[in-house]
Amino acid sequence: MTFQSPVWLLALLAVVALVALYVLLQLRRKAYAARFTNVALLGSLVPKRPGWRRHLAFGVVALGLAGLVVSLAVPSAQVRVPRERATVVMAVDVSLSMQATDIDPTRFQAMQTAAKKFVDVLPARINLGLVSFAGTANTLVTPTTSRPQVRTAIDNLHLAESTAIGEAVFTSLSAIQNFQSTLTGSGQKAPPARIVLLSDGYNTVGRADTQAIAAARAASVPVSTIAFGTDYGTLSLDGESVPVPVDRSTLKNIADQTGGSYHQAATAQELQQVYKDLGSQIGYANEPKDISPWFVRGGVLLVLLGAALSLLWTNRLV
Repeated sequence: MTFQSPVWLLALLAVVALVALYVLLQLRRKAYAARFTNVALLGSLVPKRPGWRRHLAFGVVALGLAGLVVSLAVPSAQVRVPRERATVVMAVDVSLSMQATDIDPTRFQAMQTAAKKFVDVLPARINLGLVSFAGTANTLVTPTTSRPQVRTAIDNLHLAESTAIGEAVFTSLSAIQNFQSTLTGSGQKAPPARIVLLSDGYNTVGRADTQAIAAARAASVPVSTIAFGTDYGTLSLDGESVPVPVDRSTLKNIADQTGGSYHQAATAQELQQVYKDLGSQIGYANEPKDISPWFVRGGVLLVLLGAALSLLWTNRLV
């Protein structure tokens, strides 16, 4: 919990002073009563007091006053709120190496299943686009809130040769910028955007990943990457077994350099969890929320309760 106007917390010193004064008065009252040497006479002159109940009533009032003072400092708590008009482009690798079976049943099929899981967990108000890449990168779905359109495109993905990771980032950035231009006018700040790039391999064609990193940083668009596969993946080509290990270092570097997050997924279950976590990160933001009304309500209720108890037990407000 934080306070937007913490200077008001100094007013708690007044509550502390009030409590100290109350304690002092109680001590003086005891000292005055002790002057009577005839205990029997004292009992007949001074009616029986409510004792601890009187102190309890004052304590409740003091606590309520403290709550009201804290409300003046405008206490705030961090809460998760849905992002408005955010844009996410999911770039999926459809190169031939995705046929490797080190993830059951294949990298490609597991990716399709998990990609649709991501579509499900991403908040409905987030615009989601889809880019596929192999030797080239293509925008299959421009950012939209229509989830069935994205799911259908995922089901219709096809494998092709080569891997153009750099082109995938450039194409995703272009899709984001074109879409955001329809949302904002001149001088308005663009809504938040992110690229989620899933790949298993090395950049073999097209622009280099370093160029893609520079472009993403210039556009202030983080690229979150998922290294999909294991170090032991193989692909059967012309009767030969060709190793297709996952390229973690390149994908991690892209994420680190652009401000995104890097993940590894060696199983379909891990990939689904990664997508769920990404959906939470992208779809929500932590923002301070003013919770002073709760302190006001609590303080007022405590003051009223303390006053009621005092009247009930002592026939006095204090």
